[in-house]
Amino acid sequence: MIPLARRITAVCALGAALAACGTTDPARSTRPAPAKSPVTASPSPTRPPVLAPGPGGLTPVFEHGPRDRGKTVAFTFDADMTADEGPRAAAGEHFDNPGLIGALHTLKVPATIFMTGRWAEQYPDEARSLGGDPQFEVANHSYSHYAFTPSCYGLPTVDTAHMRSDVERAYTAFRKAGLRNALPYFRFPGGCYDQQSLRALSGLGMTAIQWDVVSGDAFATDADAVARQVLDGVRPGSVVVMHCTRSAAPTTEQVVRTVVPELRRRGYTFVKVSQLIGESRGHR
Repeated sequence: MIPLARRITAVCALGAALAACGTTDPARSTRPAPAKSPVTASPSPTRPPVLAPGPGGLTPVFEHGPRDRGKTVAFTFDADMTADEGPRAAAGEHFDNPGLIGALHTLKVPATIFMTGRWAEQYPDEARSLGGDPQFEVANHSYSHYAFTPSCYGLPTVDTAHMRSDVERAYTAFRKAGLRNALPYFRFPGGCYDQQSLRALSGLGMTAIQWDVVSGDAFATDADAVARQVLDGVRPGSVVVMHCTRSAAPTTEQVVRTVVPELRRRGYTFVKVSQLIGESRGHR
């Protein structure tokens, strides 16, 4: 991990506001192999692709798409902080950031948004708008943004008995906000998971979505350094993790405006996570 990422991780541990901004959890299990015949966990008119359960029925984990099926990359953004969470939170913690959302639209970059239930409850208009925008797809980032393993960047921890209900409660919050097409994808808060948490979510028909490129945008103030980290890390099929709360990730819009043209110059096409999963299911 480069020094920038270590500095960001340290801030994350203190703030416990945004996770998924440092190294991935060392207790993570090996990603199960993709398989056919997925089962969806939430209603969708097109039945988005998911991976089949892993050994013993464990929730499957997806980190990146095929490396040899063309240069595709998926940008993902976590919407996990509300205006009453943490000392860095403030008014305007909406995804509907005129700069970031405008950049994504102007640059015609599709994206996958991982949203917490609390965020949808506090910002129902934004949640509904994202869910209805064909350029984006919305997935589950838990209800509470509590960690599913101990010692995860200082986040509070949800106990094993309530992990499943926490995920289901997020979908309920989405529906109440008017967002009815959330996908059966789940991002663990902080990216921290283990065999126990994968087992707790078994049977929901979900695919856990991780990443292989840490942008380092959380609490970063050097947009050029974040952009370099993304550009250095992207490979065919990559999933990039970023954030969309302005006060906690103030450089993200600038990073997007810098990185997108350069990746296109290198021959990359931007896709949603669902497309990468679909490509992985058909990859043999």
